[in-house]
Parts: sequence; C-alpha cells; structure tokens
Amino acid sequence: MTLVRTQPRPAHAGSTHAGPAHTGSTHTGSPHTGYAHRTVGDVMEAAGPQVGDDMTVEVALSVMTSARTDRLLVCDEDGLCVGLVGRARLAAVREGDAYTDRIRLRDVLEDHGPFASPLTTTAEARHAMRHRRLEALPVVDESGCPLGVFALAR
Repeated sequence: MTLVRTQPRPAHAGSTHAGPAHTGSTHTGSPHTGYAHRTVGDVMEAAGPQVGDDMTVEVALSVMTSARTDRLLVCDEDGLCVGLVGRARLAAVREGDAYTDRIRLRDVLEDHGPFASPLTTTAEARHAMRHRRLEALPVVDESGCPLGVFALAR
C-alpha cells in the first residue's frame, strides 16, 4: 500500500543550497529586492500531497479529489522527487485504450524532471517552463527531496 505524505512549506525555503536545476544565479532573492530577482523559493507553493511512484492511476485520481488539487508530487521509494503529475494527464491515461487498473504512476510519468532549485530565479524558471510548455515545476533541495511547487499564474 502506498502512503500519501503531505509536507508544509519550509519556513526558510529560500535559504537552502542550490539543487539540481540551479542555473548559476547566486542571489538569495529577498522578497524586498524586486520582482526581477525573486527566486522560486520566495514564491513557491507548499508541496501538498506527495505520493509514491508505485501508486495506481485510479488511487492517485482519488487522492487528488480528496485533497482538492490538480497535481501531485511523485516520489520514489527513497522519498526523492521523480516528477509532477496532473489530473489531465491521469484522466487521459485512464481514458486510453491500453488502460488497466494496474498502471502505476511510474508508468505514466513522461520524464523525470525538470526540477527547480529554490535559488533559481523566477525568470529562469518561467523561461524553462514556457520552453517545455509546463504549467508547474517541482522544487527540490540539493538531495532531490521535494520542497514545493512553482506554478505559472493561470
């Protein structure tokens, strides 16, 4: 059985070290320095529900409904973030011809990443998201543990 974890946003999210997607910026992004230099850690959303990659699509959709969210952070057995999955993606999988109730989240993740560091500037993250046509990015620490989600405004 796969457990669902929830994790509040760290109190000092912007003070952690550069993670896997850090793009070279060393600015810590104080909220008082202006929009152009804000970091992902300054504006990210709380991580919300985190689920194991062995969870089935059907259970994941149920978790989303219960949590009133449109996305879940997916973690491996070591608690490291392997991706982000959205309701639309899971609904499309469920409606597909090849769907069975045994399909796991690890089977439907399109790729592992990209991820953002809390020190990545919001401008860098937005550019990467627009380039890959993503609405949200998982934010991870230097070890790959999920800290939150950076999402484009709808």
